[in-house]
Amino acid sequence: MRNHAERMQCLEVWGGNEPTDRTVSMAGLDAVVLSIPHGHSVAGGDIHYLSSCATGRIARVLLADVSGHGDSVSTIAQSLRDLMRRHINVVDPMRMVRGLNRAFTDSDTGGTFATAVAATYWAPNRSLVISNAGHPRPLVYRAATKQWDRISIDDGAAGPDPGGGDDLPLGIDAEGSYSQVRVRLEAGDVVLFYTDALIEASAQDGRMLGESGLLELVRSVHATDGSELVRRVVDGVAAYRGGLPAMDDTTIMAISPNDIESRANLRMFASGVLSAGAARLRAGVRAMPSFGRMKDAGKAIVD
Repeated sequence: MRNHAERMQCLEVWGGNEPTDRTVSMAGLDAVVLSIPHGHSVAGGDIHYLSSCATGRIARVLLADVSGHGDSVSTIAQSLRDLMRRHINVVDPMRMVRGLNRAFTDSDTGGTFATAVAATYWAPNRSLVISNAGHPRPLVYRAATKQWDRISIDDGAAGPDPGGGDDLPLGIDAEGSYSQVRVRLEAGDVVLFYTDALIEASAQDGRMLGESGLLELVRSVHATDGSELVRRVVDGVAAYRGGLPAMDDTTIMAISPNDIESRANLRMFASGVLSAGAARLRAGVRAMPSFGRMKDAGKAIVD
């Protein structure tokens, strides 16, 4: 899925609410993000972030569609960046989702709320845990079956109360709870996150594309990598509108597992084995008696 990917550094948080067309490679995941603010503005209401933890095992994805535009969204975007950085090494994904909700309910931006999808990827077992706060459902492509489908709460519930969340948009209820879905990604699988501009696109006769229409469009797309995939999906939605402009910010993100974490762990393992072996060798050398002491001990035995 990598197409001239930029490599994210450890402890880096990347994203914002500016226009972007970028391919990023993290430990465990490749990601392609295409974000087009409404009217080609310099910033929009869609906020996207990616982060990679220090151990190279946890990658996080956040896509939020914030009500409103302008300075208030930029302020929230900075708050979310700070929140992603604070949780960059936290294994439990629910702590970050609760923090996201509090960031909106406690903000002084005048009742701003957002739909959002937050995902945590655990590279050692290729497990992706997704929480959805009133956001459009992600789509998943399974390389083994060559099929696209939706990801819903029934697909792989996770957590102590997986299906018990109210899953309201962020900022509606300070005590809101959120469900979790866990899916395992295999080589070649792709998960597609997007904002509602894609499913709310209207044809000239007023018919909205909808989730089912988007799914059919994605199934018809033939792409060789993630960058080509997201571009063709956006072009397909534009064709559905029949020349009408998009009525909202448009953001689409495709993620797929890679083997960077495995290679890094192999190097760490090899380094650890060599270091441990060297340490044992040094300890053995220090513990070995000198030739003089060995000769004296032999004389004592003979005597």
